[in-house]
Amino acid sequence: MAYSTKEFEQRGEEVVKWLEREFAGVRTGRATPALLDLVQVESYGTRVPIIQVGSVGVEDARTLRVSVWDKNSIKAIEKAITEADLGVSVVSDSSGLRVMFPELTGERRAQLLKLAKAKHEEARVSLRDGRNDAMKEIDTLLKAKEMSEDEKTTATELVQKKVEGFNVRFDELLALKEKEISQ
Repeated sequence: MAYSTKEFEQRGEEVVKWLEREFAGVRTGRATPALLDLVQVESYGTRVPIIQVGSVGVEDARTLRVSVWDKNSIKAIEKAITEADLGVSVVSDSSGLRVMFPELTGERRAQLLKLAKAKHEEARVSLRDGRNDAMKEIDTLLKAKEMSEDEKTTATELVQKKVEGFNVRFDELLALKEKEISQ
């Protein structure tokens, strides 16, 4: 019986998506709307993401513009962004908010690089856990005599190749983030 790596590949893709989301949340010198994705706003008694109460756009390299749909929610959005502790300054006007990102210091860049590397390592650990689960499944199939020794070796090598492929993707994502932080 040939071992299917479909489940492992699916788990690996989920880890890649998770890492991309985490890296999007790591603030760099550039303003990107993704930085506000995790900010929750109190609106009509419930907490909702900013994108449900307004639109977020890039005004310039270090400024985001939040155009709100309900003018009464400007104060709540301003409070939510301030409480999110993103290290930004928020200014409100009649049509919405302006979120300004300060220039990064060398010390802050080093902290962000350290954070990005920690997220990268979390992704690698998660993938390693998935590999261990796949290896246990292969061993179980071997013990149940549903797989031969040769098939086990082939399956093990296939899973390892998949791991190496995902690790290359993780490294590429980290390299892009490091370049972005360093600019």
